[in-house]
Amino acid sequence: MVRLIICVLISAAASGYCQSVPAAEGPVLSWDQSAYDFGDLSQGEKVEYTFRFTNTGSQPLIITNVSTQCGCTAPKGWPRDPVVPGAKGEITISFNSTGKIGRQNKVATVMSNAVNPRAGQLLLSGNVTGTKAP
Repeated sequence: MVRLIICVLISAAASGYCQSVPAAEGPVLSWDQSAYDFGDLSQGEKVEYTFRFTNTGSQPLIITNVSTQCGCTAPKGWPRDPVVPGAKGEITISFNSTGKIGRQNKVATVMSNAVNPRAGQLLLSGNVTGTKAP
């Protein structure tokens, strides 16, 4: 009897596990990569990276703003029109290492109508070494 109950429970759990997961209700921001390490950089150099995403939800994604922590990091563009389900987009973030030294971790916050708000954080990091030779 115990074996039968265990088999029934395992079967029920397995069948629920194998079912496909429906798309989230609303827009979902899914990044190809949400963090980028630019490695070592000489002080005064500039770097930029383009973060790519897909709206994997069921409704259009609207990005209202992209903000950064300081003036050394800046967004260089994002889609202004709604991103329909299944469509891709990109946001470019630049970093200016002038006046910086050592390990840098810069966050850009993407404000949108996505139902997964934790996905709105992008990280640009690396190490700024001494000033570059003239």
